[in-house]
This record gives sequence, C-alpha cells and structure tokens, in this order.
Amino acid sequence: MTTLGLAVADARSRFSAAGLPDAAIEARLLIGGLLGLSSTEVFTGGDRLLTEEETSRISKAVERRLKREPVHRILGSREFHGMELLISKETLEPRPDTEILVDSMLAHVRQIVADKGSARILDLGTGTGAIVLALLKESPEAQGIGSDISEDALLTATENAARLGMSERFQAIRSDWFDAISGRFDIIVSNPPYIRSDVIPALDPEVRDFDPLAALDGGPDGLEAYRAIAASAGDFLEKDGVIGVEIGFDQKETVSAIFRGAGFTLVEAVRDYGDNDRVLVFTVNHP
Repeated sequence: MTTLGLAVADARSRFSAAGLPDAAIEARLLIGGLLGLSSTEVFTGGDRLLTEEETSRISKAVERRLKREPVHRILGSREFHGMELLISKETLEPRPDTEILVDSMLAHVRQIVADKGSARILDLGTGTGAIVLALLKESPEAQGIGSDISEDALLTATENAARLGMSERFQAIRSDWFDAISGRFDIIVSNPPYIRSDVIPALDPEVRDFDPLAALDGGPDGLEAYRAIAASAGDFLEKDGVIGVEIGFDQKETVSAIFRGAGFTLVEAVRDYGDNDRVLVFTVNHP
C-alpha cells in the first residue's frame, strides 16, 4: 500500500524522465482528477493511503500519459469558461485560447438580447459544444444550435448541455457547415479546422495522435473551412448579425480577405494570451 504523496512523486519523476514539460503540475492534475481531489487537496493530503484499486487506476493513467495521451483526455473532461465539459474521441479538447472567442462574442450577444429580448446562436463544428454552451451560460435569454459532421461530437455536446441544465436551449444538428441548417441567426461562431495539411505530421503527439484529424486539418493552405463558412454565412445571418471565428496565428490577413470578398466587414480582431492573432469578428455588408 502506498500514499498519495508517493504516487504523485513517482508520476512526477516518470513524467520528468520522459521529457514531459510541467511534470509536477501534470502529476498532481492527473492523480487529483482520478481521485476527485483539488490541487490543494493533493498538495496537502500526501499521507493519505491509497487503495489497491486507486493505485492500479493511477498506474494505468500514468502509462497512458507516458504514451503522450493528454491528461484531460485520460480524465475524460476539461474545464472551459467555468464549465466542466466531457470530451470524447471525435471532439477537440477545448483550449483556453478559445475562451477569447467566447469573450469577444459576449458583448454582441448581450447587445442583441438587450435590443430584441433574445438571441439565436449557431456554432459551426461545435465539438464538445464549448463555445455555444459558454455563450448560453452567460446569456439565459439566448438559444443555440451546435452543428457538426460527427455523431460522436453531437452526442458529447448534447450530454454536456444536459449536464449544464441547458437542454431546452440547445439543439445539436448533424451538418456539413450550413448544409442541414435553416433559418437565420443573430450570432454565428466557429473554431474550424485551420492547420495546413502538411504541418499536421510535425505537431506534438498530444495533438497529432489524439485530437480528431477532422477538427485540425484545414486543407492545403489551412483556409478551406473559412471559404466554406464565408461563402454561405450571409444567407443565415440576421441583418444586424455578427460572425466570429477563431484563426491560426498567421491567418488574420488571409481570413479577413476571404470574408471581405464574401461581403463582410471586419469589426474586431483580438489577440490571445501569447499576443498572437486569434479571433476575427465580422458583420455582413448591406446594399
């Protein structure tokens, strides 16, 4: 029988020896998540004796991390914008940078709700539902649709909505971009695949081997999804509607040009925590 403190120290040592960054943080996060303990409880509860079952579970999880499976995939969930979201095989793990898209769109959602009393939101390529559910959490008067080509993603987003008490305001629709979408929306959001196909083999194994390829691969130039979205979004956006997209660090000019060519005006460009371009917000031009 071993203690929590020894288990954390062993995991940290093995992660460090394998060259994993943030070995100490990851060891506490992984073992705390498996045992339902906060980082503080892991830190202060080092003398806690672990059961054989707990020790076995930790051992298997550590082995998975050593094969470069990300901690949150092993745990099956990740915190995003104050929500604990389930993640699954065909969903992108929601990242802190994507919270910037949520925060950038919140002012627009609130303004539309103030003007109209409600807002309709469409999240294209919804994955876990992270973006639309975060907007719904902050805007109780809003309704949202999450679309995706993956049934696995739609089931995960639907379950996340249910766990968060938002089932009545959220609908999942299987759609390749706008193909199965009808009606108009006040807000359209998307974190589409935007990595160039030839870059994917060089990504960290945590991303390359565990994030779904369909959520990463943006085609030969990384811009295919933006072309598809920009080409049709005007037909689904209300007259005073707003569309916000996440982009790669070097895509501000090219994505802006795609939307400009489709009749949109860039109204806001937002940088991420690393000071890289991350979010573009557009409105549609009217004759």
